[in-house]
Order: sequence, then structure tokens, then C-alpha cells
Amino acid sequence: MAQHGPRLVVPIDVTKKPREQKLPLHNRWHPDIPPVAEVRVGEVFRVEMVDFSGGGITQEYTAEDIKYSDQSVVHYLSGPIRVVDEDGPAQPGDLLAVEICNLGPLPGDEWGFTAIFDRENGGGFLTDHFPAATKAIWYFEGIYAYSPHIPGVRFPGLTHPGIIGTAPSMELLNIWNEREKELEENGLKSLKLCEVLHSRPLANLPSTKGCLLGKIQEGTREWEKMAMEAARTIPGRENGGNCDIKNLSRGSKIYLPVFVEGANFSTGDMHFSQGDGEVSFCGAIEMSGFLELKCEIIRGGMEEYLTPMGPTRLHVNPIFEIGPVEPRFSEWLVFEGISVDESGRQHYLDASVAYKRAVLNAIDYLSKFGYTKEQVYLLLSCCPCEGRISGIVDAPNAVATLAIPTAIFDQASNL
Repeated sequence: MAQHGPRLVVPIDVTKKPREQKLPLHNRWHPDIPPVAEVRVGEVFRVEMVDFSGGGITQEYTAEDIKYSDQSVVHYLSGPIRVVDEDGPAQPGDLLAVEICNLGPLPGDEWGFTAIFDRENGGGFLTDHFPAATKAIWYFEGIYAYSPHIPGVRFPGLTHPGIIGTAPSMELLNIWNEREKELEENGLKSLKLCEVLHSRPLANLPSTKGCLLGKIQEGTREWEKMAMEAARTIPGRENGGNCDIKNLSRGSKIYLPVFVEGANFSTGDMHFSQGDGEVSFCGAIEMSGFLELKCEIIRGGMEEYLTPMGPTRLHVNPIFEIGPVEPRFSEWLVFEGISVDESGRQHYLDASVAYKRAVLNAIDYLSKFGYTKEQVYLLLSCCPCEGRISGIVDAPNAVATLAIPTAIFDQASNL
């Protein structure tokens, strides 16, 4: 009989560690990581994923696992997946259109977590205010999430992949490594924003520690060379990667630039829900999960649809087409921030400072209703709140806003 439904191309067993999976995972970007599967355009296929920590963060009601988590291993990705059509594999210069047909948590593993990293282990957006590791566990009831650690809150999740991207070419990988090395070496001396935002390091450079390169055998000469070149998965870049777009759910389509033959795209870092900005850094409701996808190759699409914004043809960015599915809310509390930091110092049109102020204003207000400030910080990182740059031209202040749907609270009428 003909097969109906998606073909499973990357299976995951959540009882096993990332290095024990049937198909090897990876946690770096490099053009020479071999594909683990091949799909044809038009077919619907299923990719399963571990959570970003690979099971390192547990359901235990303690933050010890967050405090001492190994940041060198994140994020574990499923793939790479090679994409072909009747003319052969995708080629550099093409666009890969990836449609999200369905997604969700893995059956039997319907829980997630939101956390604050310790100041000594990376920190986050508000490290100077919340330096200690904290964690909330969430449980899923269909489309809804609730947490015993943040009582009186329940909301529908807009589930999405935090990471989806194509493999970089060697030329693009070198561009990444050179510019991020420059930032890490000189940023503290040159960037005033480092005085206000305290996440460290400024960039995560290639390292052999914690490096997983799929089918490439650890400890070999090839692995050693690639590990010292391979880019970390933490930031989003020209290939897509860790974009953390919370609305990228069912029905969405991502147009990814292709830099290597076959496209070799990977995905991971599944989120049940996330607030705009993912402000606590470990800040969505992190979970294991699955995607059911369909691909199309647009031949020559990079030149036709993506305009380079930089010195080379590789300085492009994906285009995201958001699907029709999202929670509906009618009443919101909106908090504003401007480009003035907590010391009263004026910054020039700085949207990061403005958004930080908006988040702090929201935390302070909601903590008047029986929540600790840590609870509110965690909540704003993972609930379906809406962040906006409301003004970016009226010098000297950028204006950022954070809108929170009141319906997520049991005591909504009292807020």
C-alpha cells in the first residue's frame, strides 16, 4: 500500500543521550558535516529533536542543573538533511523553501522548562538584576501550558523551532569567525552597550570542548580541524540558525539561502512557547519535539530574491512567511521603555536599552500581584507577549514596548 503521512527521516529516543541516537546529531555549523538523510521536494517528512540541552536539564525542581549546565554543547541539532529535486541536489545560490506542516512535543515527553542562567555561566538580558540560576518546569495540556512554579498562569503555546538553517560555505564560515573573533577581542573596549548588558562572552568562538559533528568521528584529525573552524549555534546568522521567531509555527514557510550542495539544513531547539526577545536567554519553554516539513528548491533564488546587505554576495538573510495559526487575545497591558539606563544615563537611539527598561517596568508592576520578580522574568521570557520597537528616529530616545495578554492570568481583572 502507498504510504500516507510524513516519512520519518530523523528519529529520536529521549531515553538516550545525544551521542547515542540512531542518527548522529551535531551542535556546530560547518560545511563538511555529512548529511544524515535525504529528502525530495514535495514530500512531507518528519524530523524529531532533543531539547537544546540534549536532556541535560531535567524535571527536578531544582536549578542546580541550570547553574552548572555545560554551555559548550548547545544546541543539539537534527540533520543535516540533503534536499534534491528532479534536477538533482540544491545548489549554492538557490533558495530552499521549507514549509512547516505540523509540529509539537514528542509523545510521552510533554513537558518543558524555562530558566535563567547563572551570572558565572553566561547570564542573560537582565543578569545585573537576576544573577542567580533559576528554573520553572512547565507541563502541557493540549495547546496549553501551566507551571507549578508560577501559579495562576495558563496560556496557549505557539510552538515553533528556535533553530532552522542551512549549512554555511567555507567562505561564509570564515566571515563569521573573523568578525566574531574581532568582537570578542575588542568589544569590551569599544562598545558602550557592554556597560549596560552583562551577558558574557560577547561571542562564542569555535572550540573543541563539547563539539559534536555528526558522522565525523571525535578525536580524528578531520574532527580536530573541523572543530576549530565550526561555528557555534548560539546566534542567528545569514544561514538562518537561531532566529527564535516565536510566530514560526504551523503553516509558516522559511526561505533559506543555499550555500552548499544539497542545502544540508538542520533544525532543533524546539519551543512550546516564547515571548518576544526570549529575554532570560534560556527563556522559551524548551522541549523535545518534532517537525513535519515540506521543501521546495527555488533555482537561482538567492540572486533573484535576496539583496546582499554587506560586502559580499553571502551577506544575505532568510525571509520568513508566518503561518495563519496563533493565539487570539483582545486585552493587553503595555509597558514602555526608552534609551535611558537604570543609572539615569542617556543613550542614543539604543533599542536594547529601551527594551530592557520596558521589561524591567513590566517585572516591577507584575510583582505587585503576588509574584516574585524572578517568576515574572521567567514568565515574560516564555509567555506569548509582544515586543515592539515603537520608535527609532526621535533622537535621543528609541522607544520599545512590551505587551502582555491579561488573559493568561487567573486574576486578570485585578491587574
